[in-house]
Amino acid sequence: MLSPARAQMPTSQVEALAQRAAAILIDRKACDVVLLSLQGVSDMTDFFLIASGTSDTHVRALGNAVLEDLKKETGQMANHVEGLSQGRWVLLDYVDFVVHVFHPTLRNFYQIERLWADAQPVPLIAAVSN
Repeated sequence: MLSPARAQMPTSQVEALAQRAAAILIDRKACDVVLLSLQGVSDMTDFFLIASGTSDTHVRALGNAVLEDLKKETGQMANHVEGLSQGRWVLLDYVDFVVHVFHPTLRNFYQIERLWADAQPVPLIAAVSN
């Protein structure tokens, strides 16, 4: 499967969308929300947004909230969605940023932050306002 072409969106606009997705997750009580910049680390995407839900139901609800709210507020639709029906690990691929919402046991098992240890953490704007 060929991946879609990367958008020609300015990095600041991509980061703003990722920050908005982070705010949506935080507003809905996601745990351990982390935004990583993959610029200079990978050409696959610019940012990873990683969060945990407290249960399968919470993980599904968080994924649906990001999908619905970003579409309604910004017109952005995910290019690809995986895991939404199971609620263990939801992946929302917006091409220039990817949202990962994990059940806590899977997040601990895969340790995605450790796998991408070269990526730089980005301070969350939503965390400052709460």
